Amino acid sequence: MNAASPARRIRASLAAVGVIVTAVAVAGCSGATPANDGGTPTGTLEVLVSSADASDQAFEELNADFQAAYPDVTVNFSSIPNNNYAASRSSRLTASDVDIVVAAPVQVPDYVPGGAVGADAAAADAGLFVDLTGQDFLENFTPTVIDSLKYKDKDYTVPTGLSYYTGVYYNKQIFEDNGLSVPTTWDEFTEVANTLENAGVAPIGIGGKDGWPAGLGMLSLVQGMYPSAQDKQALAESIWSGSTNLAEGQQLRVLDRVQSLYDWAQPNFAGVDYTSVPSGFAAGDFAMTVDGTWNQLVIDSAVNGAFDYGYFPLPGGDDAADNAALGGKVELRMAIAANGPNQTAAMAYLDFFSQPENYSQFVGTAGFAPAQPNVQLSDFLTSLSDYTATFEPAWDTVWTVNPDAGAAATFPFNYTAIAPLGQADPEAAANEAESAWQAAAK
Repeated sequence: MNAASPARRIRASLAAVGVIVTAVAVAGCSGATPANDGGTPTGTLEVLVSSADASDQAFEELNADFQAAYPDVTVNFSSIPNNNYAASRSSRLTASDVDIVVAAPVQVPDYVPGGAVGADAAAADAGLFVDLTGQDFLENFTPTVIDSLKYKDKDYTVPTGLSYYTGVYYNKQIFEDNGLSVPTTWDEFTEVANTLENAGVAPIGIGGKDGWPAGLGMLSLVQGMYPSAQDKQALAESIWSGSTNLAEGQQLRVLDRVQSLYDWAQPNFAGVDYTSVPSGFAAGDFAMTVDGTWNQLVIDSAVNGAFDYGYFPLPGGDDAADNAALGGKVELRMAIAANGPNQTAAMAYLDFFSQPENYSQFVGTAGFAPAQPNVQLSDFLTSLSDYTATFEPAWDTVWTVNPDAGAAATFPFNYTAIAPLGQADPEAAANEAESAWQAAAK
């Protein structure tokens, strides 16, 4: 997975708020003057990113090409596991010894109390990231993507690409053998799953050992049940305002359908780790798996031509039109540390990365969907063009976590409480989430 999982990303953000603010204070007192004289880049460029195999390889290729273009610069590239990234970045920012970092400042909606401001937003507010507004290289990117990344009308980050993760990889041979076609509604999906079960085939593979991969199913269901960005924003606002009850109506149905996904999963999925799911899919242990496009290269390598596979939006909604688009997010976003030692090289690095020929190579290796127009797509991404013609944000990119609500209402759909990941049925899990949310509001 090329970015932190929804649960890990949320946990890391909450844990990092205090650390980032401390880093800002220390950096502000350091007296460091970043080099940005517009001259020829020289010296060492410190790049720190969160790790994943495909994107790490893409960065290694980019770094080699950048050093060839700028022979007086040495790129010192560090890739840190997702769980440790927030702490590592804060430490490096405090020490003023990093130039390029991964960041994602998000403006808190008006209906959310200011106490919920994320770590990256706090860092941007404190001036820890360079304002990139007006830089020519941003014009190479799709304008709507850049606009979606603005924080308080300013540009602080450069996108590496897009990922979609509300869809289902499926084994075309198993579908053909059982007379199945791609479902476009929840009822059709239910029929597909039941047909596979009756044929002795596990419908869905889930890696539930760490908890969060099962969350991809929840996010996929929300995508179809609240299909547009406006639908999700309205849902989020209604939850924060207290006018929507998490244990009633459509909200409860989300968890009812999560339970169905669990019921259709391979035996003992709660003990299966996420990284072993591609091999299980390749072995035919199950017909489908809910996963992100970030894992396509891993799945392709595991399948190794044994059968054809495809990808379609998990149809969580009752109407086909509501299930027509994949939900996604902007992947790793690069920012320049305002107190970094080599800002001149850092700006040159982002400019070099943003040039279409270099960018095309990067996303081709990383497996991301492009955030620039006119980039040649892989066959796999081309097959998804009907589902991605309109970019729709996934639920976790719209929802603002309430740090006071507790684990049951983090998402706030309490999928981890449902058996066998937890001990509850959907109604009990939903009531637990509602109680946690109401307690936080008092």
